[in-house]
Amino acid sequence: MRQQLDTDTVSRVIAAEPQALYDLIADVTRTPEYSPYVKNIKWIKGATGPAVGARFRTINSMGRLSWPNWPVMTVLDPGREVAWQRTEKPGGGTVEWRYTFEAVEGGTLVTESYRVIDPVTPFGWFIIGTLAGIKDDRAALRQGMIESLDRIAALTEKVNS
Repeated sequence: MRQQLDTDTVSRVIAAEPQALYDLIADVTRTPEYSPYVKNIKWIKGATGPAVGARFRTINSMGRLSWPNWPVMTVLDPGREVAWQRTEKPGGGTVEWRYTFEAVEGGTLVTESYRVIDPVTPFGWFIIGTLAGIKDDRAALRQGMIESLDRIAALTEKVNS
């Protein structure tokens, strides 16, 4: 079953400073603390921390399926923006994930988004729909972004209170 997946964005105001939120997100090894789908991350290929071009290995789990991927950091703008791209083989396409941080009254407007650069292939949709059992990947990813921002708020607001 082929699904439509191109881009989506979720935003939330979090009662924390932009730099504190940036520091949490840029250290991708902390992603399992807030993402419902990322189970493990480690720096690879000599990377020891956030840097444009740094690579890391993730273990993701969604539905009935777990899989690795190897993203690369593409944007690091302290206190403002973090982004990385991941390509999943076979058939998973390339997706860019991005977080932006904007100081607003009451804290920081955090926006999490993804953008499909290379689409999922029919084989990839077969794996997602049949083997993983995910019938609406767009809805699952959106729910995951909402949960991630809620968990980020819980982590950072507890620290800052």
